[in-house]
Amino acid sequence: MESPKAPQDSATTAEKPKSSWINLVVDFGPLLVFFLTYRHFSPEESGDAIGTVSAVIKGTIAFMGATVVALGVSKWRLGKVSPMLWLTTTLILGFGTLTVIFREAIWIQLKPTAVYLMFSVVLFIGLMKGKPMLKYLLQSAFEGLNEEGWIKLSRNWAWFFLVLAIANTALVYTVSFDAWLQAKLWGFTVASFLFTFSQLPMVLKHGMGETEAREDLLDNPPHD
Repeated sequence: MESPKAPQDSATTAEKPKSSWINLVVDFGPLLVFFLTYRHFSPEESGDAIGTVSAVIKGTIAFMGATVVALGVSKWRLGKVSPMLWLTTTLILGFGTLTVIFREAIWIQLKPTAVYLMFSVVLFIGLMKGKPMLKYLLQSAFEGLNEEGWIKLSRNWAWFFLVLAIANTALVYTVSFDAWLQAKLWGFTVASFLFTFSQLPMVLKHGMGETEAREDLLDNPPHD
């Protein structure tokens, strides 16, 4: 006769395992969908302004749809949707709608600037009040990081988001849409990962183990 199994803790049962690749898909998948859709529909002739706008519109619609799907995947597979993802999704849908209505690529191009500025302002306001707002935006990420570590991480990301906002705005008004999109997909993504992993020594000094720190840094890179 089998001995009865001890009941599992409901919190443990409800907890879903982390998955780094799912986080990457949720964070960067919609941008890749936008890029591929735009490239598929973009005109062969560089001077075809109407064709370019049409490709941007189609890419934006695909981007918005992929973002909603990513939100659902996050809830389904990870068991949660972070406030950062909710805010980002809201701005994507808002600026995407403006792009479709006015048929102007500038709206979707300025969306990252709006996201970066919003997060930067929120983090700086939190720092002025002595609160590490990044802790609330990311929710359960970086468990074990002490309060001083959260303050430093919030400060560093606040400045990083501000730099990204300035860089994105400069690119929007100085290069072509194609060049901006290439920089957004490859340059900003690589910069985000490099910045994220540059925080590893700091979080290790403030309460996190190396394995946990590496996993959380991979699972929670700054994104828009």
